[in-house]
Amino acid sequence: MAGPALRVTEVVPHTVESADVATDAGRLWLRARYARPGQEYVRLNMITSLTGAAAGADGTSETLTNRIDRAVLGEIRRDADVVLVGAQSVRAEGYVVPRNARLAIVTSSGRLTGHRLSLQPGSDPGRVLLVCPVAVADDLAEQATPFGAEIVPVAGGSHLEPGAILDALRARGLTRVVCEGGPSLAGQFAAAGVIDEYCITVAPVIEPATEPFLRVTAAIRPHTEVDGMLVDDAGFSYLRLRVQV
Repeated sequence: MAGPALRVTEVVPHTVESADVATDAGRLWLRARYARPGQEYVRLNMITSLTGAAAGADGTSETLTNRIDRAVLGEIRRDADVVLVGAQSVRAEGYVVPRNARLAIVTSSGRLTGHRLSLQPGSDPGRVLLVCPVAVADDLAEQATPFGAEIVPVAGGSHLEPGAILDALRARGLTRVVCEGGPSLAGQFAAAGVIDEYCITVAPVIEPATEPFLRVTAAIRPHTEVDGMLVDDAGFSYLRLRVQV
């Protein structure tokens, strides 16, 4: 038996085409909307409530998201070489390794306690990358190498600069990067001006926000234009904002 329809409608550009992303044809339609030309880019992909919260009542994005948002997430990851995320978000969100991309975890301290990644001894090397300062790379390697994780040391101090992180990934041939936050890492990437496209899901939820899902200031405000927008029957919107150089 077929599952419930997951219908989404394109309003920018104003085609008003609709597709059921629970079907194979609908997933192909969605894939075409999120396909990104070129062999090098940085996308930011996040979800927010109407009030700017990056997490719902349980402290994770799981109580904000829905099945269409997860389908969008899957297509964005499908197009990428690597998914980049901060260590705190990995601990909070219960990340698993993406099917079609590597997972790169940014950790300044090298502490891995609390992670719920199911890395087993003998896992394929390089599926998970631990991006860390050179100073903690050797200690981190002792913890991570037996579980198939690869260390990506980044030059500089304990504060990892977005440009240096991207250089380290590109040196490994990982040029199509999706940053999934959390808010601290996302804000650093926005401030550094390295994001080419913002993919933002807006959930129709009023949720207390202790901090915005993306912190920007007038000095670093990115100049964007709407490249695409989808809406679904539940009131979620799915924005693609291209950065104007």
